[in-house]
Amino acid sequence: MTPAITLLKKRKIAHQVLKYTHEVDAPSYGLEASEKLSLDANTVFKTLIVELDSKELVVGLVPVNNKLNIKALAKAAGVKKAAMASPERVERSSGYILGGVSPLGQKKALRTFIDESASSLPAMHVSAGRRGLEIKIAPTDLQQLTRAQFVTLV
Repeated sequence: MTPAITLLKKRKIAHQVLKYTHEVDAPSYGLEASEKLSLDANTVFKTLIVELDSKELVVGLVPVNNKLNIKALAKAAGVKKAAMASPERVERSSGYILGGVSPLGQKKALRTFIDESASSLPAMHVSAGRRGLEIKIAPTDLQQLTRAQFVTLV
């Protein structure tokens, strides 16, 4: 049980936990999840933590087969510049290890931005907080739980 799954159960949010065997040498955690679970890569979202020029950390969620447009995220967050947060800062802030960072149940709630492509999906998949675990959830439920904004991030 991870903090993300605990939060969903506590709030009685409809979801499904999907499991797969994580390979240590997998080049991409998100694409590995998509492939091993036979999911459309456009429905599997990676959770990326970015540091704004104000030093604030924010979360960006984009499909695993796309690259985050950091300038678009900075603009959505109301700053001029941003960069990927260091692995140490990500793990300290979220309480999760890289490859298993969930947008849900983080130690510190961060402003969250979800790529607008998710808004038209009936369901999306995000990390459940551990490598080898994914959560299937309605995008609107994820948006409400994280107080996220749908914006163009790719």
